[in-house]
Amino acid sequence: MTNHHHAAPAINGIVIPDSSLARAITEFVRDTETELLFNHSSRVYFFGALAGQQRGLSFNPELLYAATMFHDVGLMPSHSSANLRFEVDGANAARDFLQSYKLDPADIEKVWTGIALHTTPGVPEFMHPVIALTTAGVEMDVLGLTYNRYPDDIREAVVAAFPRTSAFKEDIIQAFYDGTKHKPDTTFGNVKADVIADKEPHFHRGNFCSIIRCSRWHG
Repeated sequence: MTNHHHAAPAINGIVIPDSSLARAITEFVRDTETELLFNHSSRVYFFGALAGQQRGLSFNPELLYAATMFHDVGLMPSHSSANLRFEVDGANAARDFLQSYKLDPADIEKVWTGIALHTTPGVPEFMHPVIALTTAGVEMDVLGLTYNRYPDDIREAVVAAFPRTSAFKEDIIQAFYDGTKHKPDTTFGNVKADVIADKEPHFHRGNFCSIIRCSRWHG
């Protein structure tokens, strides 16, 4: 079942790596995730790689493919822990998967970090290209922060290869909610608290200042 893998055209010279590892990643993620998340993650790879091209960053496409394709695996019940952030669940799943492929442990850690930090604004962009570009791809496909940096024809080619649903904005918010609603405490201090609050108007999110004030310290 590798036909889907090869169906993606080269987009401005960017291709999905043609290796046994990349094919295994494609198969694993397609079997694990919804079509919504599989197509989203595939677009994130292309947008991230294109951002690397624009920024003149050199990176290992296999590692970027691993990080982008696994970045939302932690939203799926099969890979969702009871008490860890979904980003960490996805990072752990990628690490477990990659360890059987004899990769350099330092490279596996780059993938782990890229996934773990992909919802943390203001930090990944200054880190290793695999980490920076995973977030760059997410920021384009979910948030549209860099929409104007991608020419129309390139953006449309990515979406033609891996289509967005007609209501993708609401669909992805729902997917984030479905993947985190059983552990709302893990959203403290991160963007997924906004998702819980959006879907549950009475959600009382943790407050950093309250934690400071209620600690055991005196004064």
